[in-house]
Amino acid sequence: PMALSRVWIEDGCILCNVCVEISPESFVIEDDNCFVRSEADLEEHEEAIRQAVIDCPVAVIRVEED
Repeated sequence: PMALSRVWIEDGCILCNVCVEISPESFVIEDDNCFVRSEADLEEHEEAIRQAVIDCPVAVIRVEED
């Protein structure tokens, strides 16, 4: 599989906390917004990030691959 080069959250997040529960090292909810942590190690947490993409109930987690 190709490596993740970028991960982001599109509009429509319902703040369900699923991504944070799966990968707290990669995702954070602050001030009614969900963000990918700027310091997140995409390579180290790739498996959890991909699981969050699958489990997101509104499918707003996006990834770009190299």
